[in-house]
Amino acid sequence: MDMMSALTAFSALSQQTRLEAFRLLVTAGDTGMSAGDIAEALDVRQNTLSANLSVLLQAGLVRNQREGRVIRYFADTDGMRGMLGFLLEDCCGGRPELCQPLIEDLTCGEGKCA
Repeated sequence: MDMMSALTAFSALSQQTRLEAFRLLVTAGDTGMSAGDIAEALDVRQNTLSANLSVLLQAGLVRNQREGRVIRYFADTDGMRGMLGFLLEDCCGGRPELCQPLIEDLTCGEGKCA
């Protein structure tokens, strides 16, 4: 993840409703949640939630899928891995080998790095 993408992701998560929605979707895992269910769980109006989900979508932190008249949202694990990898890129006081296994686990995901 580059600096601009990281700034966009951090900016998207810097608002309470968006952070709560993102965390809720991370918890929901592969099943995701419909926009209506997210709004109900967070006690937020649907139009307000829609605007917030749009910000998360643009930041690459969530993805959506239309199911008839319903839109289901999912945490975008690639976006989350990229953001976490960006945070850890320069860690370990000049000894990146100490953090490298963690960075690889985060950024490679389920066997994507070989």
